Amino acid sequence: MRHNDFNSLYRSTIGFDRLFQLLDGIGSSDSDSPTYPPYNIERRGDNEYRISMSVAGFSQDELKVDVKESTLTVKGEKQAGEEKSSYLHRGIAQRGFERRFQLAHHVEVVGADLKDGLLHVDLVRNIPESMKPKSIPIGGKSDDKLLESAAA
Repeated sequence: MRHNDFNSLYRSTIGFDRLFQLLDGIGSSDSDSPTYPPYNIERRGDNEYRISMSVAGFSQDELKVDVKESTLTVKGEKQAGEEKSSYLHRGIAQRGFERRFQLAHHVEVVGADLKDGLLHVDLVRNIPESMKPKSIPIGGKSDDKLLESAAA
């Protein structure tokens, strides 16, 4: 795959480093990214999402969900125990894992639930009022108080 050179853009932009790193990472091979455990990302509404991860064999105490800055981290660690069984075939993976998800601005984790071998992490995008689109009426009377406060 072709590697993109963003050096010329670094000279004329400020604060877009993370965006360029993400774009650069798109071309990396899929063999570098982990495939365990499998997961789904579901859109449940205009501003609601759910990540569902298959965590068969893990108990609630062996799973940890953390959010730091804009990264959601789901970690599973099997507790060391005595192996009493002798397996002829072992197809259910019970190895530890750590899966990271980059969250967009204003996306918050609102809850996590473990049910039927699936870990569900619910997310909501809360856009501040100041960033929501506004309609400005044209040709309406101006409010004198608004003009006075703007002049001060």
